[in-house]
Amino acid sequence: MKKFPWLTIPALLLGLALGLGYTWYLSPVQIVDSSPASLRADFIDEYRAVIAASYAANGDLPRAQARLALLGDADSYQTLSGQAQRALASGDALQSFQLAQLASALQGLAPVAPSPSPTTAVAQAATSPAETIVPPILPNTSTPFDTSTLFPVYTSTPRPTRTPIPPPGAPFKLASQEPICDENLPEGLLQVFAMLTNNRRQIPGVELILSWAGGEERFFTGFKPEIGNGYADAVMSPNTLYTLRAADGGATLSDLTPPACQRANGESFWGSIKVILQRD
Repeated sequence: MKKFPWLTIPALLLGLALGLGYTWYLSPVQIVDSSPASLRADFIDEYRAVIAASYAANGDLPRAQARLALLGDADSYQTLSGQAQRALASGDALQSFQLAQLASALQGLAPVAPSPSPTTAVAQAATSPAETIVPPILPNTSTPFDTSTLFPVYTSTPRPTRTPIPPPGAPFKLASQEPICDENLPEGLLQVFAMLTNNRRQIPGVELILSWAGGEERFFTGFKPEIGNGYADAVMSPNTLYTLRAADGGATLSDLTPPACQRANGESFWGSIKVILQRD
């Protein structure tokens, strides 16, 4: 009978321990100059949010496009829109706006100018010209000296000027508003389309404000491109009056409420409202 190789097992364990010790402590793997596309999914989202925040501060679209290209997204517009929707759902309205603004810029449309925020305030403050440091005037002394050598005049290097973000277009006007009794739509659905009048092109990244007594909701167009780049929706409760307006001004629609509709079998249900806003 052959004897069991008892000595082989300790040798294998010792070799495994030595190999792990060498790879973990003596010569660990070092990743150098790795692509941002190899980051974890949540880190990629943070990287994308930083790109959007940088664009909101300086308006440098070519640099933002070059940075987004490093992530290898198949469609940067769709990816930014989806992340903006998730940020809005989590309560981060500023990050959601910045992502939607960058997505809108990728489509070649002028983004909506955001309200003043700490980010933009810091960016504007950084571009103010620095003052020249003037040397102090010393009293007369008996020993002459070269003030240009002891106290040189320092002039700070001017910072790059901030690239202005394109201003928003004309205020939105109400093109049409109609109640819709469609059993296939969710009850109380408010459908909004934002578009240009000259070519009927839909506008993504438009911030809309839906308010009612004691509450307010903000949402953006472009998060459902399968319906339209300028499409946005919200759900209204029955027997409640709502007011709709665009964040950058324009027409204000008041007394919006779900219409009462009737199904084919005679049952009642709450319909939806379709609104089309246009900008010249």
